[in-house]
Amino acid sequence: MTVFVDTSALYALLDADDANHERAAKEWRSLIESEQRMVTTNYILVECCALIQSRLGLEAVRAFCDAIVPVLTVDFVTPDAHRLGTAALLAASRRGLSLVDCVSFETMRHSGIRSAFTFDRHFREYGFESRPRGRE
Repeated sequence: MTVFVDTSALYALLDADDANHERAAKEWRSLIESEQRMVTTNYILVECCALIQSRLGLEAVRAFCDAIVPVLTVDFVTPDAHRLGTAALLAASRRGLSLVDCVSFETMRHSGIRSAFTFDRHFREYGFESRPRGRE
């Protein structure tokens, strides 16, 4: 099975003070041990690097790039996926929903991915399975 990996999970994995850190670390180990294919987009990587640099510093960005990114399959967002994500964002007209979220949903639909490693409730709201299961 292929699992989409979201910013919320990656950030929680890196930040020991994040409320979801323990759950993220446990799920990450489970995904690695089961040799699940983990997919993300270049938009997620840009969002992660900006967030990590802002909150945790450049050494944390280096750790992210050296230890986590190589494990991921990175799909580069196509112009069509960007256009569809932008249209979905504008149609939804929801302040808390981001362009990165909408492009992620489009990428998942296009690739047939049903499950996401995320702590973002929007994935469930848009019909995807969230991992880890339980409190979010």
